[in-house]
Amino acid sequence: MGDSFWENIIVETAARYSVVVLCTVVFLSIFELVTSYKNWVEIKSGNFAVAMATGGKIFGIATIFRYSIEHNDTLLQSIGWGVVGFLLLLFGYIMFEFLTPTIKIDEEIGKGNIAVGFISMIISVGLAFVIGASIG
Repeated sequence: MGDSFWENIIVETAARYSVVVLCTVVFLSIFELVTSYKNWVEIKSGNFAVAMATGGKIFGIATIFRYSIEHNDTLLQSIGWGVVGFLLLLFGYIMFEFLTPTIKIDEEIGKGNIAVGFISMIISVGLAFVIGASIG
């Protein structure tokens, strides 16, 4: 009878949702550490490029967890694959910065370059779909 509480679809959904929200906050904090600008300060001041780049990261994290939840039976497996997916997304962000030597991506987004913010968003979204389709 004790197991039936945790097997209830509403309880399971609430648990997965809560974990994804917590992971999203943690992962965004990690992204904040690797960028030269302060996401929420820039967004508050109206920097649309940062808003797009951050929105892309949020969408990317959510998409990775969407696939992770769909393909894993347990909450721990979903979290594990979500973390792996996030690390791949972070790696992709860092690679994007290094593979565009003529543009300092991070600096341009911080300065409000909307074109760079947009492409950063699209890269995060695109990578999230590829990562999501690849995780177990």
